[in-house]
Amino acid sequence: MSADKPRRFTFLLLDRFTMLPFAAAIEPLRLANRAAGKTLFEWRLIGPGGDVAVCSNGARVVLDGGLDAEIAFGRDDVVILCGGIGIARVATKPVLNWLRKQARSGAGIGAVCTGAWVLAEAGLLDGRKATIHWENHDGLAEAFPEVDLYRSVFVHDGNRLTAAGGTSSIDLMLHLIAEWHGDALAAEVADQMLHTAIRTDQDRQRLSIPTRIGVRHPRLAAVIARMEGNLEDPISPATLARDAGMSTRQLERLFRRYLNRSPKRYYMETRLARARNLLMQTEMSIIEVALASGFSSPSHFSKCYRAQYGSTPYRERGTGAAPNGGENAPTVHGSGRPGTDRPLSRSR
Repeated sequence: MSADKPRRFTFLLLDRFTMLPFAAAIEPLRLANRAAGKTLFEWRLIGPGGDVAVCSNGARVVLDGGLDAEIAFGRDDVVILCGGIGIARVATKPVLNWLRKQARSGAGIGAVCTGAWVLAEAGLLDGRKATIHWENHDGLAEAFPEVDLYRSVFVHDGNRLTAAGGTSSIDLMLHLIAEWHGDALAAEVADQMLHTAIRTDQDRQRLSIPTRIGVRHPRLAAVIARMEGNLEDPISPATLARDAGMSTRQLERLFRRYLNRSPKRYYMETRLARARNLLMQTEMSIIEVALASGFSSPSHFSKCYRAQYGSTPYRERGTGAAPNGGENAPTVHGSGRPGTDRPLSRSR
């Protein structure tokens, strides 16, 4: 593309999208323009409704248009789909068809947070590397085995871009700014955002196991990593202990001392957490969820699930999460002042 022509981003905001990854994607573009002293990037916001998009915290963002807006996409354009809560519900036929159309035009197609689920549903990640928020990783892996799924903070595979959510959008955008306009500008933008550690596509999403559990014990961390990597086919405590170079009794004492539960109980809780994610995020049957979480008997799965969460898997599936906010939720405007009509969608 011409060095003087701004690169154009189109953000597709789905209902109940998550604000943090959206803001973390758009702000680096604004700051890059400011740091460069010229317009390197332009952006606009669209959504299925065309007027206002409501995010998961209840805030409302004014849109530039809907899916029917007359927009000519080219190879230098980038579409970023912003997902959030209840992503399978908003992967509607009009949204999927619109995304496929833009992909055929050669535009770059990306997603932040759970938006990767919609790209997978549209077939736009078949045979591609991608990532999604760790909480949705197992569900997407089960539903779309043709996607080459990673647990990194972001993935850039040709003209497909995915960021896991939260602040990972910052790292993806800094990566693109560096690729298109140099490392110095990306570093300046990061400095403006007080983003002191720029992550790469090799960095993993979650905190290390010692940090997560608040315990720095190498053998305990190794055993937990082994458990987390073998949820569908659980490994016996005796085998875990033997492979870690200790007796079963020593392993029991280690878990009791640092985690106040037995290895068997910790393993069960981890498997049930995965089952709950699959129940909430996929259309897998109860028996499929049970098997994917290491339970060979649906009745045993249901009994353990109820003991942990106070509800059966069948009842849990029918509840789902209630939306936040409502009709009186605040509207986000470009000027930052309530009551103005200027949408948050113009390059500054």
